[in-house]
Amino acid sequence: MNVQTPSAGCTRRLIIMLAGITGAALSLWITAALAEEALALSTASTTGPESILVKSLQEISESRMDSALNGIEQLLKTNPNFRLAHLIKGDLLLARARPIHTIGETGTAIQQPIDDLREEARARLQRHLAPIPLDMTPKYLLQMPPEQKYAIIADTGRSRLYLYKNVDGSPRYLADYYISTGKNGSQKLKEGDKKTPIGVYFVTDNLPRQRLSDFYGGMAFPINYPNEWDKRHGRSGYGIWLHGTPPDTYSRPPRASDGCVVLANDDLNALASTLQVGITSVIISDQMEWVKPHDAAALRRKLAQHLERWRRSWESGNMDDYVAIYGNDFSSGEQKLTEWMRDKQQAGGEKNPHKVGISNVGIFLYPGRDDLAVINFDEEYSSNDLSNKMKKRQYWMKEDKSGSWKIIYESAA
Repeated sequence: MNVQTPSAGCTRRLIIMLAGITGAALSLWITAALAEEALALSTASTTGPESILVKSLQEISESRMDSALNGIEQLLKTNPNFRLAHLIKGDLLLARARPIHTIGETGTAIQQPIDDLREEARARLQRHLAPIPLDMTPKYLLQMPPEQKYAIIADTGRSRLYLYKNVDGSPRYLADYYISTGKNGSQKLKEGDKKTPIGVYFVTDNLPRQRLSDFYGGMAFPINYPNEWDKRHGRSGYGIWLHGTPPDTYSRPPRASDGCVVLANDDLNALASTLQVGITSVIISDQMEWVKPHDAAALRRKLAQHLERWRRSWESGNMDDYVAIYGNDFSSGEQKLTEWMRDKQQAGGEKNPHKVGISNVGIFLYPGRDDLAVINFDEEYSSNDLSNKMKKRQYWMKEDKSGSWKIIYESAA
């Protein structure tokens, strides 16, 4: 979970030199202003594993080796399988005999595991040196439906998962966690490519320990990859989960999974109570984007207006207006626009009066795009001979920069 960064009382600029973490020296500057902002952001205990690790690295930068070693040893007492902490402890002990210039400077270890641990150190430090802007909102969470209590955003580029709470439809930041994702990066295209998908997904199940091998930790939460957009583009594969780690592993390197999003078991346990099967959105991006709240609100209003126009035209039986809301490349399963409209004409034309109500609306902007949105809602339909309620999902796309939004996919959710 996110933790506090160096004390706000620090008045001098610190530099942490971690040569070799990315193949070259990585200079991470911490100013007093940054520290003060990070303290304001932090909601977690200062005794969390990541906090202790970051604090020890700060103390190393200040040449306070004994204090850093004491912190790492305390960390390993409670988390004996934290491999990165073991590596740093080894460095601290080695530093008593000779100067060290990089993490894992033993000269005898196999290089790849050391490089992986350096990447983990870099990812964890980056989080604490780039605080979350609380005056901004995630670009993707335009409107959370009332039934959805929390939302998750996974940033594969920063190896971070963010948890947001639904407050009257708007997201409020709660916590964030270190994660591991696909060995070969993101943008999953096919089965076996060992990449993590990018998109808007939803939790589909809660798998208890009894249904899992030790590899997945104590629980797992599958998501609906491939979603409707993935299938439309021919993307294949299955079994993308949020899951934990084996009993002998505290955390995995940033790029270590076959495509899943992997958390430390303690972090997944903390997250588990927020996940609602069939409801919680899991948005996976390769670069987290924040926007000003008023910008998100403006787009939310625009899409809500389009949705209301769709509802009115469907309820009134104004099929000319109704068909104008759909894009020419619309599809729903095997149906294209012509077949879809023929069925709708028979069911809901002006000669077949009916009522249409929508509620519980969720609006999510697709990662990496400004022209694609996913809208979920409950639809109540009633006519003289039919009455039903169902969850629906629509994909809306903007035709061009100055054009209007059109429905390109629609089905039961």
